[in-house]
Amino acid sequence: MLSRSKSKAFCEAKSLIKTDYSRTKLETKIVHLGFGAFHRAHQAVYTDLANQEADPSWGIFGINLFRKGPLTQSFSEQDNLAVLIEKGAQETTKRLVRSFTGAMNIDDKGVQAALDKLCEPQVAIVSLTVTEKGYCLTPEGRINGNNELILEDLKHPEAPRSAIGIICEALRLRKTLALPAFTVMSCDNIPENGRKTKTAVVEYAELIDPELASWIAQEVTFPSTMVDRIVPAMSDASFAQIEQETGLSDAFGLISETFKQWVIEDQFCSGRPNWHLSGAMMVDDVLPYEEMKLRMLNGSHSFLAYVGGLCGHDYIYQCMQDSLLKDITLALMINEQAPSLSSQLDVDLKQYAELLIARFSNQSIKHQTAQIAMDGSQKLPPRVIDSILTLVSKPSYDASQAPQTLLLLLAAWMHFIQGKHTADFQLIDPEATTLKALLAVDNDKKCASLLQFKAVFSDAFMAHQDLVQQITHFYYAIDQQGIRAVLDGFVTSTRSPK
Repeated sequence: MLSRSKSKAFCEAKSLIKTDYSRTKLETKIVHLGFGAFHRAHQAVYTDLANQEADPSWGIFGINLFRKGPLTQSFSEQDNLAVLIEKGAQETTKRLVRSFTGAMNIDDKGVQAALDKLCEPQVAIVSLTVTEKGYCLTPEGRINGNNELILEDLKHPEAPRSAIGIICEALRLRKTLALPAFTVMSCDNIPENGRKTKTAVVEYAELIDPELASWIAQEVTFPSTMVDRIVPAMSDASFAQIEQETGLSDAFGLISETFKQWVIEDQFCSGRPNWHLSGAMMVDDVLPYEEMKLRMLNGSHSFLAYVGGLCGHDYIYQCMQDSLLKDITLALMINEQAPSLSSQLDVDLKQYAELLIARFSNQSIKHQTAQIAMDGSQKLPPRVIDSILTLVSKPSYDASQAPQTLLLLLAAWMHFIQGKHTADFQLIDPEATTLKALLAVDNDKKCASLLQFKAVFSDAFMAHQDLVQQITHFYYAIDQQGIRAVLDGFVTSTRSPK
């Protein structure tokens, strides 16, 4: 009775925009690994809107790999419906997302229940938002045979825990059962995420069964995607806001910005929803869009996370209220990140940068700098290091043209991970143990010690001594003068946006 009454309240809420296709036609055709906030506010919305336009059978079943607790039960009690409030600077949309068929936690239900779901004959797509570390790759982009999850999965491949191991075991079972392969679609902010996912899955399979690896390489498609929508972590205040604005209590409810974008390589071995009818771009090559977003948006986010965090700003919108940070961020995008892009898009990059500044300035979106700062060892190479190496490889480059703002970002990260800017700092990074060991030296040796961290400072980067010297200069300037003094002097030498 609880399920029916709560579901009825959601369906009858007059404050919510909702699709009206019959959910009795929904089938679990998509299984999503990493059933977090971003997926529910992005891909699930596109799928819901696509179901409205044509073929309303594409349902999503969410699987959490490592989360425990009663949340998925509460989701079931509200008939797998979720409230999403989309907040712009001037407008707000309150939406009911209806594309889910259910959800589970592996730690509650067991990995066999997850494998059973993945082996349902109608499943056509397995999508992922498991963050960079969930792919268990080395910095060079190969399967990491020393990764703890991979080592455990190789001991018991029939009972895996990593996303890669689960996908491989499900594909092995489908092959054995003579079921068609499914598409594996990464929706994480990783450059060439489809290619890297394929590398992880196929190389892991080779360690278990070369014949399976060959079958996967032939039968499974791995489209790359570019996803974009700011979805902050929820807080008690956020949940209270949803209840106040809609009259509904929803432990799965979310608040996002109004903007959303999805670019997808159209390579699906077993079909897909009509995402193109809900605003997604289906393309042959997603890399140019992916690179633009990773460097200009995510790279700027990292700058604001570390530099803004050191300045005492808790949220991105507060960074935009700091006129100095706002000006430097715009200059970073136009003068350093935009010229680093390797492919030409039919996009006005100055206009794109200004759109990003407007999005960052949205006070309705409480995007924490600390949230963006997590997992820097995984995020900095594609967002920052790749940009720098592209710029310095240009034939016209000389040391006077060093990308100062990107180098300042790296120096700020080196300070940020020491936690001196806040009393309750916790270093959240898959390489936290290594980083803490590198920091366990005298203060005057910390900079040189961190520059030995190859996950960020690769051999290719360290070969440019002018870059190393500039980072070292910024590091000690922050150490001795503080970040605000460095910024005050820095803006005078930053080229203004053209």
